[in-house]
Amino acid sequence: MTYLKKLFGSLISRMLLLTIVSVFLAQGLTSLFWVTQLADTEKNVVLVNADNLAHSAVSTISFFQKLPNDYRHLVLEQLRELGGSRFFVSLNKEIININPINDSQLKQQVLGNIKQIVHKKLGNQRTLLLEFSNSEDLHVINNDILLKDLPPSWGAYNLIIPSVKPPILVLQMELSDNEWLYLAAVLPPPYLLDDVTFISGQQIASIIITTLILLLFIYMIFHWQTKPLKNLALAVGEFSIDFTKPPLAEKGAAEVVSATRAFNHMQHKLQSYIKDREVLFRSVSHDLKTPITRLRLRAELLDDEKQTDAFNTDLEDLEMLVKAALQIVKDTDIHENVTDINLDKLLHQIVGPQKQKINLHINTDLVYRGKPHALKRALSNLIDNGIKYGGSVDVMVKESAHSLVIIIRDNGPGISADAMEAVFTPYVRLHDDKQGHGLGLGIARNIIQAHGGNIYLFNHPKGGLEVCIKLPRPY
Repeated sequence: MTYLKKLFGSLISRMLLLTIVSVFLAQGLTSLFWVTQLADTEKNVVLVNADNLAHSAVSTISFFQKLPNDYRHLVLEQLRELGGSRFFVSLNKEIININPINDSQLKQQVLGNIKQIVHKKLGNQRTLLLEFSNSEDLHVINNDILLKDLPPSWGAYNLIIPSVKPPILVLQMELSDNEWLYLAAVLPPPYLLDDVTFISGQQIASIIITTLILLLFIYMIFHWQTKPLKNLALAVGEFSIDFTKPPLAEKGAAEVVSATRAFNHMQHKLQSYIKDREVLFRSVSHDLKTPITRLRLRAELLDDEKQTDAFNTDLEDLEMLVKAALQIVKDTDIHENVTDINLDKLLHQIVGPQKQKINLHINTDLVYRGKPHALKRALSNLIDNGIKYGGSVDVMVKESAHSLVIIIRDNGPGISADAMEAVFTPYVRLHDDKQGHGLGLGIARNIIQAHGGNIYLFNHPKGGLEVCIKLPRPY
């Protein structure tokens, strides 16, 4: 089921599947209609031709019944030389064994109608045998002679066999003891005595060829039409990572152009808003340095040393906040293009000289599309924290069709459940050492969230803190 969803997940594959079903359904219904109509028409023609043939047979039988015995063979010779009858006629002393063609409902109906007409005209006192035979296996004269063994002139007027090899009606009637009248005639076209096939092999081949040609053109058209839609989906997937993308070209179907135009408008508005926010934040942070410096100079002019020290302490805290705010903007606002990132190479660059403290568990060259420097900074912060507070770390990478998971586990004491979320807050630190400002985890999460992912913290059952980074794969 998962494989089918993946196979028919795209718009093109679904349209091709719908086209295949539509073509086969339409062709099947059309074939059913025309085959049924044609079969009914040809069936009626076959029955009419069989009735005509039956009346001709009655006339021929009546003619030979009325002939004196001495004249019958003379008439047979004239028929073979000059023609004059639609039947191949012979007088035999025994019943000729006929190898019948395949049985069918129409065949039995034709034979039944012929027998009914003959019995109605001539009565049913005499034995009547009816059967259809193949031309290649038609016995005449006696049971040892085939039609194909006779001279061509014998059957030239009666059994002209076309290339389609139609069935031959054989009628044998007992005229007297040891005397059988043998009549053989080609059933007039159409030669529809077998059961009708719903769809023949030629029709199936025609349907397949038609479908393939249709699918080729539909694939080309939809590939051409959906390419702008795919570009739009890719741009939407990467928009959360890179806000500096240029506007998309507005082309394709009218609906796709409208969606692209709306996306470009939204992107322009967000870019303007983010740019204005960054400029304002940088300006405010930068401008705060001047009054801080001025206040520091004025604090030095105070006569009270305690007040001077108190002012300087507050100013140092304020200056640290301004520097930290500028650092956050600097570290999270990395203007670089989205590109394919080889995670194996990226992690080995981070490991660098700390190979003894970092164990990498990555088997293949996984490729992720994102901002390489930003992602490197986020992973470096997390790995450095793990080494700093856990001594060493294990880094594992797992992938699926829709996401990429990076797990960083250290060997430290872990953290309390209450602090799992608080550690991402700027300036929050769980240790008393003077190094750092408590910004590393917050910056890392901002970068990961800018890539559309998130960070989760767990205390591993065997000890240590486990950081789970889940990054979605852009469309």
